[in-house]
Amino acid sequence: MVEPNGPINIGSIARLCSNFDVNELRIVSPKCDIFSLEAKKMALKGQKYINNCRVFNSIEQAIFDCDLVLATCGRIDLSNDIECENPEVISKWISSFKVINNLAILFGREDRGLTNSELLFAHKIFNIKTSQDYPSLNLSHAVAIILYELNKCSKNTPQKDLKVFNLASSKQIYESFKDLEEILIRTGYLLEHTSFSKISKFKKFILKAKTSSHEINVLRGIVRQIKWFLNNSKGN
Repeated sequence: MVEPNGPINIGSIARLCSNFDVNELRIVSPKCDIFSLEAKKMALKGQKYINNCRVFNSIEQAIFDCDLVLATCGRIDLSNDIECENPEVISKWISSFKVINNLAILFGREDRGLTNSELLFAHKIFNIKTSQDYPSLNLSHAVAIILYELNKCSKNTPQKDLKVFNLASSKQIYESFKDLEEILIRTGYLLEHTSFSKISKFKKFILKAKTSSHEINVLRGIVRQIKWFLNNSKGN
């Protein structure tokens, strides 16, 4: 959860974590007292998730030990470049893999969700179809729908013919493009004041291509070699 500002929602989500056997609740920069009596009353048997939740100062810190990162988005002003899929489709895709060691689901702020740049940390993005007249879902309701779909697919998927999960992690992609951005600014291809926008587009290409861990390491190796050359070439 990113910057939650309602203890009732936190309690409700902790209860849902218990309902669906979630391993851990992580919270980024909470804007309320997450350990309040109000939150714990709503959590009921999910109080252990509140008591043991891990609090982080940034999304990067919260997700960079995870192999697969998903995010939810219900914003109507979403960039056209960001592709969303319904929960059932993504849940079936996840269930097609043998093992995913650490799977994170990012849920945004109650009032404005996740920003476009935050959504780029995710391999795939959930969008729950609702009425056009009133599309906004309560945060805990969205969590319930997503966890239900994931749980349903995990139990109904045959265990044969499953694929090996080898996608590049969010951390690998982030670090690779941090190096790439530095090189492209140094070589003059990017300008500092516009680099974020262009690097974000490159990240979208990588995510759409379902780049593997090996492939992103090859890309990072090339970037590092260019960086070494620039640092050691004569006249630099």
